[in-house]
Amino acid sequence: MALRTYIVEDNPTIRENLIATLEELASIDPVGSAETENEGKVWLTENAEHWDLAIIDLFLKQGSGLGILHACKSRAPRQKVVVLSNYATPDIRKRCAQLGVDAVFDKSNEIDALIDFCVEHASNS
Repeated sequence: MALRTYIVEDNPTIRENLIATLEELASIDPVGSAETENEGKVWLTENAEHWDLAIIDLFLKQGSGLGILHACKSRAPRQKVVVLSNYATPDIRKRCAQLGVDAVFDKSNEIDALIDFCVEHASNS
C-alpha cells in the first residue's frame, strides 16, 4: 500500500527530487506539499484523515518546521512524522524527539534510511 505523504520543503528542486525518489523506491503517494510553516500546519491539521506520513524540513521560507511538528503532536498513532534536514545535529534530534517525531534524517547522508523507513511503514499499514 502506498503511503499518503505530505512534504514540507521550501526548496522546489529538493522537493521534486525527493518526491520522485520516494515514489520510485518507497511506494509513496504524494498528497501535497508546502513551503511555509503556516501552509504545512493548516493542511496537516485540516486534512488529518488524508495522510499517513509527513516529511518536514526545519528551516522554511516562513516559520519553522518545529511549529508544524508541534501542530502534529495530536495525530493518530498510524500517522508518522519525520524530519529531513541539513541540520540533524544531536540537539535538533533531541528537540524533535521531545515533539514526538518518529525519526530524523540528515538530507546529506541519510536518504537511504528515509527510504527504508517509508518502505517499513508502508508494509505495516
